[in-house]
Amino acid sequence: MNFEIIDIPDGDLTFSRTWRESESVDWMERLRKEIEWEQHRIKIFGQWVDCPRLSAWYGDPGAMYSYSSLSLTPKAWTPTLLEVRNQLAETIERPFNSVLLNLYRNGNDSMGWHSDDEWELGLNPVIASISLGDSRMMKFRHRSDPEVSKFALELSTGSLLIMAGTTQKFWQHEIPKTKKSVGERLNLTFRFVQGR
Repeated sequence: MNFEIIDIPDGDLTFSRTWRESESVDWMERLRKEIEWEQHRIKIFGQWVDCPRLSAWYGDPGAMYSYSSLSLTPKAWTPTLLEVRNQLAETIERPFNSVLLNLYRNGNDSMGWHSDDEWELGLNPVIASISLGDSRMMKFRHRSDPEVSKFALELSTGSLLIMAGTTQKFWQHEIPKTKKSVGERLNLTFRFVQGR
């Protein structure tokens, strides 16, 4: 399995472009049928807006999660999500009790600049991001040091990006809109959330 270390200051990124490329089409088809998608409304600069993507929150009972004025109660794991979680656990030997899924339907769907630094994730969380479907670019920028260069990674189907250490404290990331003709991309970000 080919993992590369992305060398950045104040962070810990590990990336495999082809982690489960062979399973990705099957997983995508099954998850599109299994997942109960929602279009959440979030508060940005005091205004309620529709998220420019579809989302879903799954996990163990009690794995509550809050962000952008949303409070999410987990739905029960589906068979495919359990399969993916088990393969992920074999790869990086970390416990994950929840997953946030985002479905980018086309190039107009996006995710703005943010860090996954909610208190439920604890100090220095490990976030495992799996991409299925069409490729999209994920951009990164340092939160406080303008001298540190921005960079981008192309997240292709079956790829696995692990964000760990102080990455969420010092870095933000986004999935920008694109004018390129792209189809659906399904992103699974596995996490371990702490109980209330």
